Parts: sequence; structure tokens; C-alpha cells
Amino acid sequence: MKLKNIAGILFMGVFAFSCKAQKKEILFPKGEKITNANFTGTAYLQILIAADSLNPTSVGNVTFEPGARTKWHLHPGGQILLATDGIGYYQEKGQPKKILYKGDVIKCPPNIQHWHGASVDNYFVQVAITNTQNGPPVWLEAVTDEEYTSSKK
Repeated sequence: MKLKNIAGILFMGVFAFSCKAQKKEILFPKGEKITNANFTGTAYLQILIAADSLNPTSVGNVTFEPGARTKWHLHPGGQILLATDGIGYYQEKGQPKKILYKGDVIKCPPNIQHWHGASVDNYFVQVAITNTQNGPPVWLEAVTDEEYTSSKK
């Protein structure tokens, strides 16, 4: 009987450890739901650093629910995206769409039209580092469903 009790306790310990190991670690808070018209679908923003007169760089954690994405836009001072979780997309105008995974880094050149967001079936989290010295982002037209789902231009 003691052997069954020990085996049961051992099983419960391994099960509890396994559940704890599967707990998702969050790098930054999800933030507030984005309510402006520059996004399709549901996305959240947590400002980590606001640009100011001493440092014209903003840093934000953006969480996209599946299917959510930005409009086409450009950054006069450029932008860097750090993929921190999930599966996402990035596309520059006239170029093929790239699939992004945790650990990928994208350097968005100044004044290049692009969009980014979650993949169709997965959420996506990114840290967006934006140089605002040459002006704020310029928002353009929405990414069509055809552009979003296409693997081409």
C-alpha cells in the first residue's frame, strides 16, 4: 500500500510541475485595446517609453489577436520590430510578405510603406521601436483581405 501512495504522490508532483512549467511567461503587459482606425481587428498597446524632446524614440508593446493588422503606413524616421511571441506577418509595399516568429527582428527603413500584424490563426506580440525625430507615422489605406492572405505582393 505504501508503494501505491508514494507512486501517487510522485505522479501528482510531476503533474503539478508540468502544469507550472507550461504557464506562459509574459514579457510586458498587454496594455489597452487600440480604438483608432489605423488597425483592422483587435490589437492592444502598452507604451513602454514615450518619445520626448530629449529622446525622440518611442517603444511600445503591441499584441495582435489572430487576423489583426495595421494599415499600410510609413515612418519618416524608421522603425524596428522585435517579435516576442506568436506568429506574425510583415510586408513592405511591392515585396513578398514575411512570416515572423519569436526572436525575429525587422528593420523598417524610413519612408517605406509597410504593414504588420498577426497571422490568420495565431496571435502576435511585438515590441515596436520608432524614431519620431523626422515626424510621426504616416497612416495610409487599409490592408485588404486579399493583400493580407496573399503570399505575393
